[in-house]
Amino acid sequence: MLYELRTYRAMPGRMPDLLKRFREHTCVIWERIGITQVGFWTVMIGDSNHDLIYILAWDSLADRESKWQRFIADPAWHEARAASEANGPLAQTVTNQILSPTDFSSLR
Repeated sequence: MLYELRTYRAMPGRMPDLLKRFREHTCVIWERIGITQVGFWTVMIGDSNHDLIYILAWDSLADRESKWQRFIADPAWHEARAASEANGPLAQTVTNQILSPTDFSSLR
């Protein structure tokens, strides 16, 4: 199992719109495609309360590639993204890391 850690830095004032897009659209599409989310977090105490952090679980890099390509090609995703960004982008930056669990990790 591999995990993908992704961080979105929301544009000032756009966090509610970013959360709404994930809640109402992105996660629904992921479920249909078979993308497994481990969890979502916002920053309560830390460097920036403009960050949305989430983790996805993958069986392999090939699994990620296949499902992610299906997601980014999905017409419902394109429609949701366009509608949510009608007044400008929601995120300043998006970063991601693919993580491999250690042999002593509770998640493997």
